[in-house]
This record gives sequence, C-alpha cells and structure tokens, in this order.
Amino acid sequence: MNDFEDRLKKAIQRGEKRSAAKSEAIRTQALSEEECKELHSKFRLQLSDYIEKCVGALPNYFPGFQTETIYGEKGWGAACYRDDLDLTGGKRRSLYSRLEMTIRPHSSVHVLELTAKGAIRNKETFNRSYFEKLAEVDLDTFTNYIDVWIIEYAEIYSGTRT
Repeated sequence: MNDFEDRLKKAIQRGEKRSAAKSEAIRTQALSEEECKELHSKFRLQLSDYIEKCVGALPNYFPGFQTETIYGEKGWGAACYRDDLDLTGGKRRSLYSRLEMTIRPHSSVHVLELTAKGAIRNKETFNRSYFEKLAEVDLDTFTNYIDVWIIEYAEIYSGTRT
C-alpha cells in the first residue's frame, strides 16, 4: 500500500508542476497594454486597407455607388452607398443602399473586431460582427470574412434591383 501512496503523491506533484508551468506560460504570453495597442494598430492598418480596396470594387459592378473612407470613433474601414429614386405608382420615394465595414477601435477587452452593416433599398440586410483575441488573431480568417460579406452583399443587391 505504501508503494501506491508514494506513486499517488508523485503523480499529484507532477500535476501541480504541470499546472504551475502552464500558468506561467499563460502569464508570459499575455501582452502588456502597450503591446496590445501596437498589435491592434498593426492589424487595423492592414485590414482597413484591405476593406477599402474590396468595398471600393463594388462601384465597378454597380454604377451609382459612391465610396467613403471611415475612420474615428466608429472604427476604420470603408463604406459604399447610393440613393435611388423610385417613382412607382406615381409616388416619389427615396431608396437608400449602403454597405459599411470597419475594424472597431482598440478597447480594454483586447480583441480585434470586424463589423459589417448592409442595407438595400431602405431595408437592413445584415449586421455582422466577428472578433478574436489580439494574441490569437489570424488575418486570413478576417480577410475571408471581409470577402464573404462583401460578396454576400453584392449577391443580395443584384437580386433586388429592378
């Protein structure tokens, strides 16, 4: 029985050492506040340029759209929009369409967040958000969401035009 208890105690000690080593690794992996801001800024610059390029392509396929750069409190990115006039039934009606995509500003939760809002002919078509912890960001995943959401907007928009 003594042999079993010795092995049990050693197993418990090994488990505690592993736990302590894991906790230390997590602590050293955690980024300082300044490192988080720098990392967020680096990612934001890369992705906002990509957003601007991709959103800027929509007017090539849908004439009448205008683009704008977004920066500030809402985040950094781009939008494209158009205002159409509908005279159906003898009534005058304005139909507004807009796609807006931004990287949200840095916050204390240390995440990189991509947001997208789409409206077509005065109706909201989608309102999306995706985020990852700064230390775990995969830029390919973000660029994929940017591509997918813009393509989805284009598909919905092209299906609603008259």
